[in-house]
Amino acid sequence: MERHQVAVYVAAMATGALVGLTLPTVGPGLEHAINPVLAALLYVTFLQVPVAELGRSLRAGRFLTAVLVVNFLVVPLVVAAMFAFLPADQAVRMGVLLVLLTPCVDYVIVFSSLAGGSSQQLLAATPLLLLAQMVLLPGYLYLFMGSKLADIVEPGPFIEAFLVLIVIPLTLAWLTQAWAARRSVGRKAADAMGTAMVPLMAATLLTVVASQVPKLGNHLGKVAQVVPFYVLFLLVMAFVGLAVTRLFRLNRPDGRAIVFTGATRNSLVVLPLALALPDRLAIAAVVVVTQTLVEVIGMVIYVRAIPRLLPVR
Repeated sequence: MERHQVAVYVAAMATGALVGLTLPTVGPGLEHAINPVLAALLYVTFLQVPVAELGRSLRAGRFLTAVLVVNFLVVPLVVAAMFAFLPADQAVRMGVLLVLLTPCVDYVIVFSSLAGGSSQQLLAATPLLLLAQMVLLPGYLYLFMGSKLADIVEPGPFIEAFLVLIVIPLTLAWLTQAWAARRSVGRKAADAMGTAMVPLMAATLLTVVASQVPKLGNHLGKVAQVVPFYVLFLLVMAFVGLAVTRLFRLNRPDGRAIVFTGATRNSLVVLPLALALPDRLAIAAVVVVTQTLVEVIGMVIYVRAIPRLLPVR
């Protein structure tokens, strides 16, 4: 499954779309499964990050600084340049902001690795990336949405997402690592859990797509309007990542990882936030999921194109 994981993910999304279209009544039930499968996925992801590696990643100054600069300085500037041209619909804009302002922490590692990027460096930076985006996202949303934000977003879902998707999985992962370090049975259990990464990612993608496709309904036209923006974002971020790589004088594997972290977005983790918005903004969740569909296709192209932009010398 690991060898063919991209095909597995595409098949999972296609199956999810088929289920959502043929059995639309299952959508509401599947929505309740999103947080549990996502929390399980992030637990397995964090399990791959030894505490010692996390400490070393924090000392990898240039790489970590480049990761933070590209995601939390450059990306907001790119989104700001696009924002005025987005559809005027408030729900559509909210969905685009939620997804584009948050860097990916899960399958970015897979795609970066397939392209010869420093996936271990990204993996070790994952907890910091996830924490930083949850802290900074409310401020970014306020900058773009202004005083209207108070009428749209409640702090409760953000706090719940932080606890369910960051604190609990990260704590459980570190407890599992401590168990594995002391007991052979713990080590075997941790190794077994590590093999669940691909199935869990596939289950998450299938669940998310199947639960949201039925919501398209009469909103297909609005959702289609954001697709060109997502495509443009992928194109721009390839060259932005290249520029940041040169600015920080990173080696080729680190540079490829920077390109991927700047381009991939955190649609799966922010989806619960979009689902928690008022009913009048329900389309925001579909806008978020649409980004996933565009991005996975884009990543297949990235895996072939980025090594050509940053060849190993």
